[in-house]
Amino acid sequence: MSAPEFVYTTYIRTTPQQLWEALTEPAFTKRYWGATFDTDWRPGSRMVWHQQGWSSDDPEQVVLEAEPYTRLSYTWHTFDSRFAEAFEMEPGDVAAWGREARSKVTFELESKGEVVKLTVVHNGFEPGSAVLAGISEGWPAIVAGLKTLLETGAALPEPSA
Repeated sequence: MSAPEFVYTTYIRTTPQQLWEALTEPAFTKRYWGATFDTDWRPGSRMVWHQQGWSSDDPEQVVLEAEPYTRLSYTWHTFDSRFAEAFEMEPGDVAAWGREARSKVTFELESKGEVVKLTVVHNGFEPGSAVLAGISEGWPAIVAGLKTLLETGAALPEPSA
């Protein structure tokens, strides 16, 4: 039996270069994700994560792989009390997430003519992971925003409650 993971594939009318820029440049990531990253995108480099007034600078948040236009991988962010506060989440739930092993996300880009096949693989979870349940809700929205931005130039509107 394999370890639990999240895998999501979509096709985006763009180039590998534009998709890479959208995954790594703060001006893009902020528009579809609301997050930005301070890093040089070299393997082993630290990543400082910024989102909704929250920042995380943890030595274990690092770039794992960076092969421009084909593959990008990094460890997932830290969960702390400031995260719970910024995202208006139950502190006990977020504390439980913080006790789970750190996961990682990998973006695989494959040119397919006029489109790029993007596969997001988020793994490193234990069975029953609450983080896996959370990211499984989040990734489809993030990737939809990324696809819309690249194909139309406009960000998706915020979903209604």
